[in-house]
Amino acid sequence: MCRSIRTLRPPAVDEVTDGDVRAAARQYVRKLSGFREPSAANEAAFERAITAIAASTTELLESLDVRGADAVTVVAGPETDLRALRRAQREASDQAAAS
Repeated sequence: MCRSIRTLRPPAVDEVTDGDVRAAARQYVRKLSGFREPSAANEAAFERAITAIAASTTELLESLDVRGADAVTVVAGPETDLRALRRAQREASDQAAAS
């Protein structure tokens, strides 16, 4: 298993956000493809794979029966995808520089 992917079910976590699920899906796709970042030609395929894996992961987590724990519900939450965070930071600094 990829060391960067963390367990997303109780008792390891109390709450799972859609950002957590997408981050895990992104790490999985990176591991399988061997690419940290896709080329422009492969970006659409990379994102489709992340979306499909995130949907399957959400379905799995919400279907698991973990003894002694409530069912997992994936909730909308802050984006934990580092790429999106870095993009937002670059955009903010570009806007500040333009002002």
